[in-house]
Amino acid sequence: MNFFQFTFVNLRLNNTMMNLKHLLVLCLLVLTSACQQTDEHELIQQQKALQARTLVLNEIKNGWHFHTPALRSDTQNMLRNWSELRQFNSEIMQTPGSSIGGFQKKAKSLSKKALELSKSIPAEFDKPEVKSRIAALTTKINQINLYLNIREIPAKKISTLVADADAAWSALYREMNEIVQKSKIPLEEGESDILMMQDPSRAIPDLATQ
Repeated sequence: MNFFQFTFVNLRLNNTMMNLKHLLVLCLLVLTSACQQTDEHELIQQQKALQARTLVLNEIKNGWHFHTPALRSDTQNMLRNWSELRQFNSEIMQTPGSSIGGFQKKAKSLSKKALELSKSIPAEFDKPEVKSRIAALTTKINQINLYLNIREIPAKKISTLVADADAAWSALYREMNEIVQKSKIPLEEGESDILMMQDPSRAIPDLATQ
């Protein structure tokens, strides 16, 4: 009798152990399947993000066009010592690279060099018209730098800003050409005296205020 009781109990234990093993295997299968689904979902999301980033990069590349403005030979001669302008021109004409990071670095560098332009204007061109052209160019460059560093990069907006910056760059050169061209025109009789009178550095001190 004891033998049969032992055998019966042993069979029940074995069945319980088997059920536990089956349950454990089932749990492992469920966990494995869940992990695989999570990995697949993450992979799909990564692929989508990469595709979106590639589209943005391609659109920025296609819209990133700067054209060196034309300068009169005499204007070039007068600008030969403006090193900050040469550095800006060299920077803006170099290809940014083949990544969004490359364009971000380029925009940051251009912002710095555009700022230096306003601090180093040669005396011949230190006029309100030139300053306003440099300010307009600097604003567009800074906006490009800003939009390239936000999370959702607006590629079309950047392309528009690049075109605006290119136009502002050309406008600066046209202004400098015009200044040089006007400087070559002979002054009419008496005009030089008027200009001298308008020069504040030559004004006669007001003795009443002394």
